[in-house]
Amino acid sequence: MITAETPIRYDRKKYSDEKLIKLYKGVLKPRMIEEKMLVLLRQGRISKWFSGIGQEAGSVGAAMALNKEEYILPMHRNLGVFTSREIPLNRLFSQFQGKPSGFTKGRDRSFHFGTQEYHIIGMISHLGPQLGLADGIALGNLLKENNKVTLVYSGDGGASEGDFHEALNVAAVWDLPVIFAIENNGYGLSTPSNEQFRCKQFIDKGIGYGMEAIQVDGNNVLEVYDTVKRLAESMRKNPRPILLELITFRMRGHEEASGNKYVPKELIETWGRKDPLKNYELFLLEEGVIDEKMISNFRIEIKEEIEHCLELAYAETLPPPNTELELSDIYMPFQLNETPSQGNKTNKRYIDAISDGLRLAMHKHENLILMGQDIADYGGVFKITEGFVQEFGKKRVRNTPLCEAAIVGSGFGLSINGMKAMVEMQFADFVTEGFNQIINNLAKSHYRWGQNADVVIRMPTGAGVAAGPFHSQSNEAWFFHTPGLKIAYPAFASDAKGLLLTAFEDPNPVLFFEHKALYRSISEDITDDYYTIPFGKARLVKEGNDLSIVAYGMAVHWALETLEKHPEIKADLIDLRTLVPLDKEAIINSVNKTGKAIVFHEDTMTGGIGGELSSLINEICFKNLDAPVIRSASLDTPVPMNAELELNFLPQSRFEKQLVDLWKY
Repeated sequence: MITAETPIRYDRKKYSDEKLIKLYKGVLKPRMIEEKMLVLLRQGRISKWFSGIGQEAGSVGAAMALNKEEYILPMHRNLGVFTSREIPLNRLFSQFQGKPSGFTKGRDRSFHFGTQEYHIIGMISHLGPQLGLADGIALGNLLKENNKVTLVYSGDGGASEGDFHEALNVAAVWDLPVIFAIENNGYGLSTPSNEQFRCKQFIDKGIGYGMEAIQVDGNNVLEVYDTVKRLAESMRKNPRPILLELITFRMRGHEEASGNKYVPKELIETWGRKDPLKNYELFLLEEGVIDEKMISNFRIEIKEEIEHCLELAYAETLPPPNTELELSDIYMPFQLNETPSQGNKTNKRYIDAISDGLRLAMHKHENLILMGQDIADYGGVFKITEGFVQEFGKKRVRNTPLCEAAIVGSGFGLSINGMKAMVEMQFADFVTEGFNQIINNLAKSHYRWGQNADVVIRMPTGAGVAAGPFHSQSNEAWFFHTPGLKIAYPAFASDAKGLLLTAFEDPNPVLFFEHKALYRSISEDITDDYYTIPFGKARLVKEGNDLSIVAYGMAVHWALETLEKHPEIKADLIDLRTLVPLDKEAIINSVNKTGKAIVFHEDTMTGGIGGELSSLINEICFKNLDAPVIRSASLDTPVPMNAELELNFLPQSRFEKQLVDLWKY
């Protein structure tokens, strides 16, 4: 094992002087940029900086070892990745200052961005999710058979996250060509390694995942370069994941404001002697590859580039607030070329319509990959994908480990790599395991740096099947609040098929809710062929002038049953079909006509979507209202398992009284 006391020992092997010099300049540039950034930070010209001083070799060596079209997923202290990919410095500096020439239009800071042009996918502040994205990118490469590898970084602290385990486990099971580069730098912010993990070294974890694990001196740019180059060449021929541990040290604070007083002075001094720039420079001088004049010229050249690019960035004005642009950038632009429902019809249950839509989508989109627990040979717990393996093969219909975070992340990674993904949550309740990926990656990526997430997440949802608190929740409101997601919740079989096919055409992330109790309980005659239904267009199920019922999902059927019991009540029954986008016009027009409204859903009352809808109605239709807007929803408790308790929990019986009272008001 390499230790802090071991001096850096270089082996140039057969590398040319030109290659050695290129690596030297590669390490020198991020060091000089960092030194300049620290000056600007003290001057108040940038607001925050995460220093990678002392860790440049691990970034530069790895980035230069890969082909430029191979994706790298770096972290805060990997400035050398960005400079090695030759991103113009003025664009980096503009990014740091929130200027237009940056990569996020001033919406995010530092290295929280990606760029398809340079095949770099930046991190988010939640450590770990980028590991799952790397799996998806690598899966895309594997399916395309393009002989490319992916490299993703994690710190030793971030490797404590569940994302680390899930991503490595999935990569191992699927033989994905990913290099997981773990920068073991001694601390997670101020918490030392012995309070983060008990294993002696990260390569010890390799055996647990059934993957190769290699440790290198992360401060030795030649060793990093040679190792990554050799591994990548092997992985292109024999795809598999590899755990690469880079032994290094963080010489400065987690970020500059935090400092590093918690680090023992002798440790700073020891690692100071292993400086990757000074040691490599001394080696090249001793080898006669460079001389002092060359070093001076290199520094002058880089300094001039830094100063010039800073001037370009400073000359830019901050982007003015533009509300229309802010709202339009939430989603990737999409205009549905609607395919009408026509041709031969067959009676199909709700579940058959979902399966039919999935099958047609798989035929239309050859780059669509289905992922989920037990969805392959078993056909899924609800048998929706039964027979799909025989028709489309296991490469496209993939059983997954119980790793929701990694699989949702993989779906996003597939999208980054130009493919489409469907992720089936076995039950909508289990989406909590992938919540971070949905909320902070899928939902925000287009707004942040223009990358769409072409991912559909199918969500078998709802109660009424005596399945208890963890298989019966209605959790659509969790996502309704998050800009960047689209939400479909069909109540009828024909809508389920048409909306699902639209979801696969839409390049934005879609959560597709399917009520389990409807799977085999309803059916209708449905067109056999491919057709689509636009999002944001509600369905008027019944028409009347007495009052308006605004509902979705199972509540639509409960409302129909109640209206059949009360033929005296003539109501507009609006099935929203999609919650985002929401057909506000249909709601407003109906309520302005009837003067009364009841919002009805299966979800619990407090914090449910009904609150937002009733507020919308009050704000816009107040002058035409003849009664208060009523909400009808489930009790504010978890979903009980006992059938009688569950029936009491659900709003169906309460809705009838509320409806009659509103009608009489």
